[in-house]
Amino acid sequence: MRLSFLEPLYAEPGPFASAYLDTSRDVEHPERAIALRWRRLRDNLTRQGADRTLLEVLEEVVGADREVPGIHGQAVFAADGALVLDGELPRPPAHDSARYGTLPDAMPLVTQHIPEIPYLAVTVHYGGLPTAKTHGWVRVDAETGTWPASNVTPGERLHRRVAVATWHHTAVRLGHRLDEWARRACADAVVIGGDDWASNVLIRRLPHTLRDRVVRVGGPTPTDTRRALLEPQLNIAFRGRMASHDRALVDIFIGRRALHLAATEGLSATVAALQRGQVAALLLNHPPAPSLRLWAGPQPTQLALTEAELVSFGVRAPREERADEALLRTLVGTGAELVVVPESELRLYEGVGALLRYTDPDAVLTRTRTAVPARAAGRT
Repeated sequence: MRLSFLEPLYAEPGPFASAYLDTSRDVEHPERAIALRWRRLRDNLTRQGADRTLLEVLEEVVGADREVPGIHGQAVFAADGALVLDGELPRPPAHDSARYGTLPDAMPLVTQHIPEIPYLAVTVHYGGLPTAKTHGWVRVDAETGTWPASNVTPGERLHRRVAVATWHHTAVRLGHRLDEWARRACADAVVIGGDDWASNVLIRRLPHTLRDRVVRVGGPTPTDTRRALLEPQLNIAFRGRMASHDRALVDIFIGRRALHLAATEGLSATVAALQRGQVAALLLNHPPAPSLRLWAGPQPTQLALTEAELVSFGVRAPREERADEALLRTLVGTGAELVVVPESELRLYEGVGALLRYTDPDAVLTRTRTAVPARAAGRT
């Protein structure tokens, strides 16, 4: 996945106040519940050393997502007396959390965007006289999005209402428009729900390139425009699935690894590649455990396993940071992508690897098995 949406975070030098909380509106007295949650987080941030200005900035936006219905969460970040990022979470965090530190606590936000699957959702409904389709109508709704973030940030929605008598003919023109829309969105899948007869007419008239990506779904089709079209069906259809873009990167990595080309594996070798700005995409079996630490300097590529290594590079006063926070800053700062790939798809040595932009002449695929203890991989 591309991490450009995090760039505003790292435009500020820090320190950062980061907060994650459940802002769902499906409970009795939601505003009171959110205020109580925020009060606990505010006290936590105060104990960690956050100043009053940062806390007031966060307080202004916490719970301001009143237009988002149902179950969801909120992630907010502030630095240098200003709000730097306010993100909606498609599901509440496992537990409310707050952190004050030199780097933003951004990994929970990233994991809520994974697997970042672009799609086109379409519902097709027939209505009208129960005994004569010639007097009825067909209603089509369509929407592009990127799952799962689009559950709470739906895109523009298309509405069409067509006389049943002209549906077979109109479906051809509509199919070409949907194909164009899906191409612009780089949609991995076209998820179609609604009435069988009307949906089948549309599917049979879709261009072949689009028809091959159709996923038929059943069940009720909620019409709340504040949530994603076909949200319940999307959550079922995409659960456990990787985005096509990420899967392609994994396939490239597997091929390069087999041929000892531009790839690396293991924590020590991957950190060394990140230091050189060599990484095009970082692959992880799972986000690093909070206990895993790396050393960092003020620049994104100033990253190392030990303090002594950074000092040898001329970095003054390096800091020990959580690995997830330090890695994300480096990825964003160097324009690298992040791919979280299940071990069932690809088991990485020490849980980490990278596709490289270029290779050193003397060492292409590096697997350092002795320099880093096994626990450093963040495995539990």
